[in-house]
Amino acid sequence: MENFRKNKMPNIDLRFNVLSILVYVIGAILLVQLFNLQIVKGTEYRETSNTKLTRESTLYAARGNILGRNGSILAGTNMTFALEIYKTKLENDVLNNSILAVISTLEQNGDEYIDTFPIAINPIRFDFSNEEIKKTWLKKYNFEENVTPEEVFAYFKDRYEIKNEDVNEVRKILTVRYRITSEGYSVTKSLRISNNISRKSALIFDEQREKYPAIDVITNAERYYPNGTLASHILRICKCNF
Repeated sequence: MENFRKNKMPNIDLRFNVLSILVYVIGAILLVQLFNLQIVKGTEYRETSNTKLTRESTLYAARGNILGRNGSILAGTNMTFALEIYKTKLENDVLNNSILAVISTLEQNGDEYIDTFPIAINPIRFDFSNEEIKKTWLKKYNFEENVTPEEVFAYFKDRYEIKNEDVNEVRKILTVRYRITSEGYSVTKSLRISNNISRKSALIFDEQREKYPAIDVITNAERYYPNGTLASHILRICKCNF
């Protein structure tokens, strides 16, 4: 009996040691994974989480109509639509193709979009109001004063990894990509692409969201005055209460 106990003790010690090692290994793996989640990829996961959970947008309430004695509208409200883009985890190709699709849809429906890219095409040329503004802009992006517009255009095309060969298509994509860089946007604060789009465009973007990733339609209430300046001294007081 005593020999049996002596033979059994080493087996118990071996099992205990194996179990201890296993616990330490699992603990080490969990610590490494926790470090990876919170430190190495913490910022990336936080941005992804914010994109899914929260996004900053401003909703403007519609104001009531101001009517005359006979029921005619003295001050009314029109619903307008704006278009915005927000930051998401999109590959360059996907983002560029989405932007091109958005701009093409706006143009097909006669809608305008915000364009601040200072290089025009057909032919390619700088588009500045004066030489001083041009020099300041070139210096901002570390270009030499004698750089050509073709070289600058090619630089931005490469910078944003635009693979399209059509100059018109490249210019449309650059319109938005340039503003993203110069004005910035985030996962919670979007960038305005157009201040006023048609209802037709708004419906297209709303109904075909999978075709236009990272795009959002914003509805605004806009005041209008059918009679122009008629009774403006009264309406100026009334509009504070409606």
